[in-house]
Amino acid sequence: MLTTFSLIGGLLWGGLGLLRPMGLPVVVPVACAVIFACTYIRVWSIQAQAAGNVLVVVVCIALDRALSPAEAGTVALMFAAGGLWATLLALVIWRLHPYRPAHRAVAEVWRSLARLVGDLERLAALPEPQAEAFDGHARAHRRGVRLGIETARAMILDLARSRERVSERTAQALLRLESAEQIFSHLIAIAELLDSRPSPAQRAAAQHVLRRLRPLLAVIARAIREDASLDLARLEPSLVRVAKDVADEPTLARLAERIVGRVRIAAKLSTPEGYRPGGLDEGGRLGWRARSLDPLVQNFTPSSPNLRHALRATLVAAPALAATLSFGGTFAHWLVITLVLTMQPFYAATWQRALERIGGTVLGGLVGAVLAYYAATPLWQAGMILALSIVGFAARQISYGVFVTCLTPLVVLLVEVLEPGHSSWEIVAERAGFTILGGLIAVTSCLVLRPIWEPDQVRQELRRALSTHADFARAVLAAGEGRDAAIDTTAREAGLALNDLEAALSRALQQPRAGHHPEVEAAMVADATLSTNQRPALGPAARAGRHGSHRACLEGLDRRHPRRPRRGCPRPAAAARGGAGAFAGPACRPGRSAHRHPAPRRQPRRPSRPGLSRRPAAASKQMPTGTGAGLAQR
Repeated sequence: MLTTFSLIGGLLWGGLGLLRPMGLPVVVPVACAVIFACTYIRVWSIQAQAAGNVLVVVVCIALDRALSPAEAGTVALMFAAGGLWATLLALVIWRLHPYRPAHRAVAEVWRSLARLVGDLERLAALPEPQAEAFDGHARAHRRGVRLGIETARAMILDLARSRERVSERTAQALLRLESAEQIFSHLIAIAELLDSRPSPAQRAAAQHVLRRLRPLLAVIARAIREDASLDLARLEPSLVRVAKDVADEPTLARLAERIVGRVRIAAKLSTPEGYRPGGLDEGGRLGWRARSLDPLVQNFTPSSPNLRHALRATLVAAPALAATLSFGGTFAHWLVITLVLTMQPFYAATWQRALERIGGTVLGGLVGAVLAYYAATPLWQAGMILALSIVGFAARQISYGVFVTCLTPLVVLLVEVLEPGHSSWEIVAERAGFTILGGLIAVTSCLVLRPIWEPDQVRQELRRALSTHADFARAVLAAGEGRDAAIDTTAREAGLALNDLEAALSRALQQPRAGHHPEVEAAMVADATLSTNQRPALGPAARAGRHGSHRACLEGLDRRHPRRPRRGCPRPAAAARGGAGAFAGPACRPGRSAHRHPAPRRQPRRPSRPGLSRRPAAASKQMPTGTGAGLAQR
């Protein structure tokens, strides 16, 4: 992505510089076409959206002055060289590993499971169950595994928040963790089976399963920690042998089959195919058409917020470009940059972005003017630029407002270095004025040009959530062939609809005066009811067998307060029949631990960074789903 951006950015800068002498009738349509493309490619991914935003800045700056063919070639080569140097620096010289701590935490969970299995094998070898031995096993291993799971989950979620998205690597780490958690649940069931005075045949079968399972868990833990690939073909015979020769014990056979399924998923995620979109599908990875062309075609409809956003940004940028190119000064391009970058597909997001950008620019401009006054030498200016760059780009993952606050003094100092002779207060005044004007135009355009009102979106998403949950309930209560497939499909649709409803609510709470709208308040109550009482499990993971059967959870909705089994663990037979759902009863919830205890009823609250772990509703319906994207939907 960075290499492609470098080449495209260099060509754009040189090409627009050559077109600049041809006048507004040529320059403005070409620039608007490029702006439309840069704002529309957000349908591909978060990386494409970020690259498009920077390319918009390149377009606006490239139109400042005309270039000769020699100058255009030099500018294009220098831009491409800078991008390639950044690629080399990021991937070779100073390569960072942001995913390594989270993956090591997940690997430690799998290693803890291997130790738990080893201790269970020791207990299975006892001639008679000993209550003290099983109590010691629970104290020594269960708490540690549970703590490791929660630690790894917190690290994965923190990683997703810091990067403002759920990438494929983050999604696969979460899938590995969920698989380990499901295995943990089934191992608890096996421990309960061994503690319930099983027959000698059951005890021998349990020893057989545990003895073959422990090295597999250790191999996967090592592969996750070292980020190594596994040869699934060589591993498959060992997976088959785990559940072999236990068919005479139905309860244990079902548990072993489900454990093997989760182990197979983790092993597949450690193969090269598991790191590509569609790699977990039996049909292979997605082709280039499905990854590149299909999102563009599917979003090219009047109802698509992404297409509306691209058209709105282009229509508003056209007169702004014409005005700044005709009458603007040296820094007039800040108007178009602010206008396009502030505008978002939804009004609530545009309003919040405008406040952050305007406030950060004004505050950062004051700081920049003071710093420029005291930074009298180039050495001081270079030192301040370095410090502001480090703080600003580090804060970009935390707060856009803080990032803009650091970016503005950085721009002021750069202008002082590259174009001396301008007053720092003049630079600050122009940047603040163009930013305020651009922010106001962006907010006004979102109000006038095909606005998307959040209460209306909430009403539509609530209707869809209720409809999909009704289909889900009918699938659970139905009988006959194809029931399992119908449950999996409707569960996924219901969970996605609920996530879309929560995303719409998050945006509505950001919109001024929308939080007290009657439809929003009613949707909040409905969301809390559906989230607390129904909790269907969902996702493409269910199709691939990543989350086990949820029928026991779904069929147990009428048992709001089931009797808690001994030690908080399910009976083995119930666990084998219901998979992960049997451990949770009515506590199952999309994307949550299957055996986590039910939380008390709560009212939805406004998230600190809405839209981080859930994509906008319309995008989730119109963009294709890969491994990482499916997790982003959930």
